[in-house]
Amino acid sequence: MVKLTQSMGDYLEAIYVEGLDKKVVRVKDIAKFLNVKTSSVVDAIGKLADMELVIHERYGYLELTKKGTGVARDIYKKHKELYKFFYEVLGISPEVSAKDACKFEHYISKETLDRIVKFIKFIETCPEGFPSWLKNFNYYAEHGKRLDICPKKKA
Repeated sequence: MVKLTQSMGDYLEAIYVEGLDKKVVRVKDIAKFLNVKTSSVVDAIGKLADMELVIHERYGYLELTKKGTGVARDIYKKHKELYKFFYEVLGISPEVSAKDACKFEHYISKETLDRIVKFIKFIETCPEGFPSWLKNFNYYAEHGKRLDICPKKKA
């Protein structure tokens, strides 16, 4: 298991995500993606190359190694699952969901992420459709009050 800082994980994920859309990934692509200076990208890439996660020829393309691809794919998968939970389940804005997913993906335990994924799958496969209690929660979160149809708690 490779131990990365949040920043190094972000660079690795950025290379992976950019590589999904482009045939070749360059330092300037990562700088733009992460909104950082190219010199910062070059420093990070050097560290990732030392960890055998990235191959970078001077002034050339960036390429993830097999090991780097595996680590980056895992980070990206966490990001997507967390984004989905924040945005689709909790109803948080896309911008905040993306930002928070990026932060959480580095620290969340496997156990917690697995439970979130199961919770999403449970909701998605609910035979009655989107659960009414979750709709009620989203209404409450947005408006600060309960719907009149919210069932009373039984004593």
